[in-house]
Amino acid sequence: ANSIKLAKQLNEEKEIRHVVLFGWKANAKQDSIQAAIKAFEALPKQISLIKKFEWGVNNSPENLNQGLTHCFLLTFSTEKDRDTYLTHPVHLAFTKLLPNILDKVTVVDYWVK
Repeated sequence: ANSIKLAKQLNEEKEIRHVVLFGWKANAKQDSIQAAIKAFEALPKQISLIKKFEWGVNNSPENLNQGLTHCFLLTFSTEKDRDTYLTHPVHLAFTKLLPNILDKVTVVDYWVK
């Protein structure tokens, strides 16, 4: 019974991370970039499936970021939650802010080990 209980606990604690890296166009206006960041920050209040959200600006001295300067880290409980987020109208509206200012984007999702 203890092993079943432990397995359930481990399963409940699993999390999937959604890592988003942005690099802005050289001619992107700062106010447009700030508006996109604010809109991204607002998503967790509007989409309850997002368990955790954090972001920051690259400060690595290694110079290996390949033009990607901003990292956003979202946490979900399940792949279904992540998939629902990706097609959520609020997320889709947010992505419409990006084409004129975004030069490159990389997304990596993984289950936390």
